[in-house]
Amino acid sequence: MILPKSTIRAMAIADDDMTIRQPAVAGTFYPRDRDLLWKTVDDLLAGARSTHHEKIRAVIAPHAGYSYSGAVAAMAFAGLKGLRDRIERLVVIGPAHFVHLHGIAAPAASAFRTPLGDVPVDTAAIAEIAHMPQVAVDDQPHAPEHALEVELPFLQATLGAVPIVPLLVGSTRAEEVAQILNRLWDARTLVVVSSDLSHYNSYEAARRLDAATADAIERLDEKAIGSDDACGSVAVCGMLIEARHRGLAVERLDLRNSGDTAGDRQRVVGYGAWVVLET
Repeated sequence: MILPKSTIRAMAIADDDMTIRQPAVAGTFYPRDRDLLWKTVDDLLAGARSTHHEKIRAVIAPHAGYSYSGAVAAMAFAGLKGLRDRIERLVVIGPAHFVHLHGIAAPAASAFRTPLGDVPVDTAAIAEIAHMPQVAVDDQPHAPEHALEVELPFLQATLGAVPIVPLLVGSTRAEEVAQILNRLWDARTLVVVSSDLSHYNSYEAARRLDAATADAIERLDEKAIGSDDACGSVAVCGMLIEARHRGLAVERLDLRNSGDTAGDRQRVVGYGAWVVLET
């Protein structure tokens, strides 16, 4: 779906000298009420097991509405509370669903707002990559997008208001994602890759397809992952390329689909949670 530019511009407002990217899916993908959102996220995290927090360098998490994928996403984020003293920056990267995009879009906005508060954007990091040919600084793809927004309340609950580098991936190559991660991914930076898996298959077909994708992710085999296997496939594959170069390992925490979480098994969407670990 392509939204009119006037609509997109209206979804961001000027706040003093800052431009705040306003929430696009509060009240639909997750609760708009602050207290209810805190409780929802806390309950989801409480139901997830925590693992390997001292070794986590990146996570892969789904981005559907919380009633569909929230419990799976919580598995990816539950171990991050132990990183509060170490993580100073988050690269949050996922697919652009609504605005046709060549390359990778970073925002000009200085903060992203959720009902839990404002998350500052690391504008210095964006300035560091803005000269790269695959990067454009453009708020328009970010304004209606849910892929990054739905991850933020989990990050606020586990890590606080750590500065983010929000990146939306359009038509580009995984290698170009890896180039950006190579520049930004240091010892105090956590990478958050936002992606669902297969879309609108039968329950059993989705289980087969997503199991194959999960195996490829865990083998760091980006060449075995196509666009039909994960909506954020380019972001996932770019991270896998850089993880392989760094000698990191991927561990699965959860693999389900909307037939498991929401009940309807006719046309399901797949969800997985992974952590990327130092070995």
